[in-house]
Amino acid sequence: MTPASPAVSREDAPRFFEARIALLFCAPLIVNGVAMPFLPVWLHGLSLSDNEIGILLGLPMFIRVLTAPVAGIIADRIRERAHVLIVSAVLALAMALSLFHTHSFLAILIVYGLHQAVFSPYLPITEAITLTGVRRWRYDYGRMRFWGSLAFIGATMVGGVLIGRHGGDVVLPMMAVGCFLMIVTALLAPRVGRPRQPTPLAGLASPPARALRQFDLQLLMLGVALVNGSHAMLFAFSAIYWQEIGFSGTAIAVLWSAGVFAEVLVFIFARALLLRFSLWTMIFTGCFLAVLRWILFPHDLGFPGYFVLQCFHAFTFATMHVGMQNMLVRRVAEQQEASAQGLYFFYNGSFTALLTLVSGSLFALYHVQAFYMMSVVAAVGCGLALCGWRLRPGRNTVPLPT
Repeated sequence: MTPASPAVSREDAPRFFEARIALLFCAPLIVNGVAMPFLPVWLHGLSLSDNEIGILLGLPMFIRVLTAPVAGIIADRIRERAHVLIVSAVLALAMALSLFHTHSFLAILIVYGLHQAVFSPYLPITEAITLTGVRRWRYDYGRMRFWGSLAFIGATMVGGVLIGRHGGDVVLPMMAVGCFLMIVTALLAPRVGRPRQPTPLAGLASPPARALRQFDLQLLMLGVALVNGSHAMLFAFSAIYWQEIGFSGTAIAVLWSAGVFAEVLVFIFARALLLRFSLWTMIFTGCFLAVLRWILFPHDLGFPGYFVLQCFHAFTFATMHVGMQNMLVRRVAEQQEASAQGLYFFYNGSFTALLTLVSGSLFALYHVQAFYMMSVVAAVGCGLALCGWRLRPGRNTVPLPT
């Protein structure tokens, strides 16, 4: 018989904590809901080459990997993490407005790189404030995070309709509106005081946990990060390709929203999936289907076929991500949680940035057939994850996942 869990009082929690956190998630995901599918369309409209588009999307990702951990360290050391959110939002809006006056490759590279540098800490620090509420007052993470995903879908759908009517020129105004909402929601953010545990981004500055230095876990993290990185060409060039084959802005928005909605469903039913399937099964399902997804993408699938393929995102990202996160919880002690999440963030960000840079050259050379190269990347990642499974502790006593 286990002792009863101590009662949790929410009397000292900030008022309307769940609603304020939901708004915090919505604002940056409105920006992402416009920028991720349609910023490449705006860049393409400036007559930039595929190679230049790949550089413009890839280099800022490297900047994010460097600046976000610094912001995480600062957020952990000041009285309120929400203060960093306000600074991040104000600077992000300033850089978004500056993009209106940039038209050359070099100018966009500098301004958009600065935008990503100041924008990138907002969502991870929001996650950290949210997890404080989950730990201290037992709030439901999924109920708060869900609204951000809905905001992403809504922004993508609205963006698709407006782009269909007015072209790529609507991208920057919508991003600016999203950044303004980031300022409003940052001012409304719950104040929870100093953190009891460090922000995951700040964990990059901490020595890695002993478990993280184990070769099998390193191989697994690298493999999953490579599979995540194989999505880079989809993020950079799918909207451009779908436009070329005649899909409307609304159709492209529906395709993007289908992937996000499928991902949300996995997060909603994650607990049931974890009870039904092993973590290794969840991880390998995502790995294998990522290879298949990029093999199928270059074929002329039509709108229904691409809709189904976009729903693969439930497995190629969400299911695999849930499995990986729970694997880290199982293998790494709670006091080293921040360093584990920080390292996972670093691997994912680095591979995604590198493959985004490469995807520009590949797409310029091979067009849609370049997606076959992403299947090779996913296959390598799958192979590393399999090596991690083979080398895991207790491997002689646990059967192959089915």
